[in-house]
Amino acid sequence: MAALLKASRAIDGLTTWVGHLASLAMLASCTICFLNALMRYGFSLSSNFWLEIQWYFFGAMFMLAAAYVLRLNEHVRVDLIYGKLPPRGRLWVDMGGTVLFLLPTCLLLGWLTFEMFWKAFLIHEESANAAGLPLWPALLMFPLGFALLILQGISELIKRIEALRCTIALDTHYEKPVQ
Repeated sequence: MAALLKASRAIDGLTTWVGHLASLAMLASCTICFLNALMRYGFSLSSNFWLEIQWYFFGAMFMLAAAYVLRLNEHVRVDLIYGKLPPRGRLWVDMGGTVLFLLPTCLLLGWLTFEMFWKAFLIHEESANAAGLPLWPALLMFPLGFALLILQGISELIKRIEALRCTIALDTHYEKPVQ
């Protein structure tokens, strides 16, 4: 299991690095949004290019940050029962959710979105807008995001198995979001 824990730490490191890239994508998206609004309303200048690149960065942030959010245990969950369970019960629920829902869903969606990306890449599909961008970079974010989620899901499984074996301590504390 030591090798699996080492692999888990490597996945966590990759996820953290990509999560930081996703935060830069969000900063870029917000900056472009601000500058585009300034140019449009301040100088009556506009371009579809800037709108589309803003959407590309936002999509990249959303898809690439999902694995990082899972790593931080901050993802959305149904917490009717989870918050009332003891730590070991939470570990079992997390493992069951990962095996039964997260991994199969990500595998299916990753496969379907990879086909979408690949077709757009092969035919050099572009946006229908004037000065539109190629679509494949935006579409690549879907299978890439799902692949990262699969890797992080595997990492979380490894950590939870080890926590159940009492070889590592894992914080399963979850705060219900303020409504």
